[in-house]
Order: sequence, then structure tokens, then C-alpha cells
Amino acid sequence: MRIGELAAVVGVTTRAVRHYHHLGLLPEPERRANGYREYGLRHAVVLARIRRLTELGLGLAEVRDVLADDAGKDLVEVLTELDEDLARQEEALRERRARLRTLLDAEGGMPAEGPVSPELAALFAGTAHLSDSPMAAKDREIIAFLETAMPAEAREQMVSSVGEALGSPGAVARAGEAYALLDTLAGADPGDPRIDEAARALAGCIPPGLFPGAGEIDQGDSFLRAFYDDLPPAQAEAVRRALRILAEERR
Repeated sequence: MRIGELAAVVGVTTRAVRHYHHLGLLPEPERRANGYREYGLRHAVVLARIRRLTELGLGLAEVRDVLADDAGKDLVEVLTELDEDLARQEEALRERRARLRTLLDAEGGMPAEGPVSPELAALFAGTAHLSDSPMAAKDREIIAFLETAMPAEAREQMVSSVGEALGSPGAVARAGEAYALLDTLAGADPGDPRIDEAARALAGCIPPGLFPGAGEIDQGDSFLRAFYDDLPPAQAEAVRRALRILAEERR
């Protein structure tokens, strides 16, 4: 058989055959006097085995182990590992689909910030009216970002703290008042006397678990510095003062 005939019989491409030659998976027959390689039944058997193994999900390095005479792993061991890996992938897919279904079925629809955890989506749905405030909308974006960027344990703590901050009608009302005060500072001077009132209102909305080390964060956290830089000067000063108030209260 010529290479095209071999490929057609096994159901692969001639390019795949040449690639398997290059990787040493499939022995190359010697060229005949006419310059063509002539493939025999043994080549077809090995090529068919390579195809079956790759269709099961084995990588080519694993296929090489299986085919080698001195394989470090026998076929049963390799396939057992593959089965375990596929089981983990199936579980991950089930979890992802369940999360997607929760988001798609959530009351109020998908948050404007995109896919977030079901817990955070529920909090956003319960405070959707606050997003009319530019400062509240920015806050939601930051919270959604933090949920993505934080390690799992810190993420759960953050979502729990946000839930605590917005867990009652009174808390939501206080947050609305704080956002309204911060919005009035959008074009204000950093020395505006309203900053103190906004800072106190904001500090009263932040639960202890959200910024457990407020003083240290205020001085050294690069993300918070970037957050300040993204705010108008008077709003940034109000946030700084709110964190200082929290730091003083926790001493």
C-alpha cells in the first residue's frame, strides 16, 4: 500500500501518518527502487491502534508509552488514569452547567456585571435600584472583579461580608444614602466639607469582615491605590477617610 491507501484504509489523513512517523509512533518502511514507500499489514494494524487510542483521549506521549516495548505504563494503567481524568472533567462540567442554570434562571435576569456567583447575583438583584447611582455601579463592578480575582476562601468571606452590608432594608437604605453623598462629590474639590459626611456614611455601611485590616490596606494595597486613581479626587478622599475611620474604630 502507498501512504494514501494506508491512510484511507485506517481512516486518517496522510498528514497524520507523516506526523506519526516524525514522532516515532509509526515505523517508516524502506523506500523501494521506484522511490515510493510500500506499507504492509503491520503498519495498518499499528496505525489503527494509534487512532483508537487517540480517540479515547490519550495524548501522543501516552500513546508512545503504550506502544513501546519497554513501556513504563501498561495499557490498563493508562486507560484507568484516563477514565479518572474524564470523571473529573464530567464533574466539573456538571458544576459549571448547574452554575449557568442558576444564573439563567435567577430572578431579575443576568446581572449587568456578567456571570457572578449565585450568591452575589442574588445580592445584586436585591439591590438593583442602587445601580442608578454611578458610584454604586462602580462598586458592583469592583465587587464582581474581586470575586473573580480572590482565592476561594477570601472570595467566600468577601461575598458574605457584602451580604452582611446589604442584608436588610435598613442596610440597603443606608448604602443608598452613602452612594448619593459620594455621587455629589464627583466634580468637587478634595477639600470639600461634604467629604467628612460622605466618609462617615460610607464607614457606617462597611461591615468588619470586608476590610479587616483597613489601615494597612489604605497604606499598602496596590489594587486600592488603583481604585483611588480611578475615582474623582473628592470621592477618593472620602473613601480614604472612611477606611481611616474603620481603622480607628478597630484599634
